[in-house]
Amino acid sequence: MIIKNLKKIDKKISHFFIFLIKIYQKTFSPDHSSAGKFFPFQGCKYFPSCSMYAILVLEKNGFLFGVPKILWRIIRCNPFSKGGVDFP
Repeated sequence: MIIKNLKKIDKKISHFFIFLIKIYQKTFSPDHSSAGKFFPFQGCKYFPSCSMYAILVLEKNGFLFGVPKILWRIIRCNPFSKGGVDFP
């Protein structure tokens, strides 16, 4: 019973963060928004982009197990990385 409730809460939190990420994508994201053309760089080193990766991870793993994977991806996205294809 408690585990089912925790899974429901985890799923609701995941959906909330997916909603926030989609708002970010439509407004500020250099890859996904119309405002992206004003950024000096175009595109992401990785495919899928970090925001899309976060959505995929949250849908697949939920919030509790997804956040560490998302943070690790963001840490790896730096000027010294080569990038490439990185699916969750």
